[in-house]
Amino acid sequence: MKIALIGYGKMGHIIERIALERGHEIVSIIDADNQHDFDSPEFASADIAIEFTSPKSAVDNYLRCFSHGMPVVSGSTGWLDRLDEIKQLCNDGKATFFYSSNFSIGVNIFFALNKYLARIMNHFDQYGVSVNEIHHIHKLDHPSGTAITIADGIIDNLDRKSSWTEANDAPADQLLINHQRIGEVPGTHQVEYRSSVDRIFIEHEAFSREGFALGAVVAAEWMLGKKGFHTMDEIMNF
Repeated sequence: MKIALIGYGKMGHIIERIALERGHEIVSIIDADNQHDFDSPEFASADIAIEFTSPKSAVDNYLRCFSHGMPVVSGSTGWLDRLDEIKQLCNDGKATFFYSSNFSIGVNIFFALNKYLARIMNHFDQYGVSVNEIHHIHKLDHPSGTAITIADGIIDNLDRKSSWTEANDAPADQLLINHQRIGEVPGTHQVEYRSSVDRIFIEHEAFSREGFALGAVVAAEWMLGKKGFHTMDEIMNF
């Protein structure tokens, strides 16, 4: 498989190494200082693009890929206010796109566990619930895309929560997401249900960025020959 890599920070370097280890070829690397390479023959020769950049540049990168008929696997977060726009382009046959807020297999297992627990806790309204996420200091957006996915999983299955918020003084029907930015933490996500007598606590802790990068490459492999909009749920068979 020939891969165009968009974004060449820490994640980009790890994705490059893992892709090469799995027998793939990196034919184009595009970062902030060589945007003209979107129009290069090297980029056009790729089978798929893997994009990990920033909330500011992500959607523009997707649109430039789509203009060249290039499928995209993206792990950028912080741009979800335009997710419907991307889905519509896919529905109209103008784009092929794979989105996940987190490519880690373990996190996606955690997503499923979180939904299952919320369905159970829907019967026990004496428990309050909150979400906490911890990331490295270089992560610009908050809450993380992963935390939003976790929150949505709770909201969809817990009748007493209708939306999420980062405000501590929010109404009872809003789910609180706390965020912390500490050192080089790859990513930790926690869900707590607390009553006056006990608490139930689940957590996923990433030890490195390796799991995210591997998942992105696996998603690119899975995407070959497919059209439209796809997510990790299809790979995980949830």
